[in-house]
Amino acid sequence: MTKNITPKSHRSTLKSAITLIAVALLNLNTASAQTKLPAVGTSAVVGTVDHIDITTTVQSPSNQDTPLQIICVFEYTEGDITSTQALPAAANGLLHVDKALNGLLTDLRKSGKFAGHALETLLLTPPKGTIAAQKLLLIGLGNRNNFTPDLMINVGRVGMREALRLGVSSYSHASDLKDAGIDSPTGIVASNVIKGALEAYETELYLKSKNLSNTKPITKITLLTGPPFFAPSGDAVKAFIQTYRPAVN
Repeated sequence: MTKNITPKSHRSTLKSAITLIAVALLNLNTASAQTKLPAVGTSAVVGTVDHIDITTTVQSPSNQDTPLQIICVFEYTEGDITSTQALPAAANGLLHVDKALNGLLTDLRKSGKFAGHALETLLLTPPKGTIAAQKLLLIGLGNRNNFTPDLMINVGRVGMREALRLGVSSYSHASDLKDAGIDSPTGIVASNVIKGALEAYETELYLKSKNLSNTKPITKITLLTGPPFFAPSGDAVKAFIQTYRPAVN
């Protein structure tokens, strides 16, 4: 019987190949660990403007403990929150809020009681045991087919002015575009919301300097994101803040 004997050079080549594969697998596992999505509750302060801390947080708007939670909704189309085009149910913040409020978001828009027209607002006081926020502000985004990221600048302005009117010192904002099935540019949307909010706040500071306003200051704005959008949102807002120059009063 003839024995198969692997030449020494072949054994060396095989050993080297196995080593290279092991190193490649190690690098792959390391890269995977480094790109692991942030857990729910992960939060970071990305900048401060006019003594307002701008924070990004991985959280559903249904679970965010805040004096005022802002969410954005489009005009109603059948199954728009629960459709397969939106995020999976486990990651869909709008769906969580709608379920916690016994289908109220769907009912209000479907019935026309709150149509969701662009920049239309509706303020709710959620019953205890539904969502964590003390107040819930709906801001309409209009027809989803006409959406552009520039709209979010005015959404940011509206949100800030409503927060000032209510006298809260902090509030949370969830644009919820991905939840509604819109493939929006995450970073641009986040920075546009903050741009509008800061511009509205600076107008308020100007009015205060003229003794035309006595509203309480805002100290914190929290942008809520899903795990995949935490880093892109934070990076975009941080870059925006670094180049932002408040208007001269």
